[in-house]
Amino acid sequence: QVQVVESGGGLVQPGGSLRLSCAVSGTTVSIYIMGWYRQAPGAQRELVASIAAGGRITYADSVKGRFTISRDNAENTGYLQMNSLKPEDTAVYYCNLFRGPIGYWGQGTQVTVSS
Repeated sequence: QVQVVESGGGLVQPGGSLRLSCAVSGTTVSIYIMGWYRQAPGAQRELVASIAAGGRITYADSVKGRFTISRDNAENTGYLQMNSLKPEDTAVYYCNLFRGPIGYWGQGTQVTVSS
């Protein structure tokens, strides 16, 4: 059984940093496209960053230069380093694994940026 578990969210002041983790069990993370999505209240879920099996990385324009996605295949874990956080980054952040018709979601972790 595949499990995807996010952690690392919390309350942070504007300008602060958080590091989200996506721990995967039951499958091998390296064969998937791993994506970090977020969903703010009343908004659609949006893709923040992704890393392909081959290592190609993409970012949403809103987070370029501030967020860094990475993956540790040995630990079977993905990460999202978030720096220079803004109030508009407040959302539930979800980790997704995608490969062809197969996809897995985590339960999400809340990130709140507020003074």
